Amino acid sequence: MGRLFIETLSGPRIFKCKFCKVDSASYDDIVSKEFQGRFGRAYLFRNAVNISLGPREERLLTSGLHIVNDIYCSSCQQILGWKYEKAYEESQKFKEGMFILEKERMSKEVDIV
Repeated sequence: MGRLFIETLSGPRIFKCKFCKVDSASYDDIVSKEFQGRFGRAYLFRNAVNISLGPREERLLTSGLHIVNDIYCSSCQQILGWKYEKAYEESQKFKEGMFILEKERMSKEVDIV
């Protein structure tokens, strides 16, 4: 098996996998904090790192039918959320290519300067 490449994010506020503490997303990439996931509140991000994608599947979410991939931490393989691949409703197209990370599955690291 090959060596695992882990990307490290810089900045004052970084979201990390709650289970293994690997960087997952930057606070600066949050689009919205008004989402609901499997485990409670969730955030919509423009970008996420150190993830692997599950298979594409159609899923009926509160905002309608979407094609999504579940997101797993590339280090510990815990499920963190999902990626929007396609939205069928025009009003939801802005989510395509973005990531949902569940607050319950994340820890937030804040640099104190």
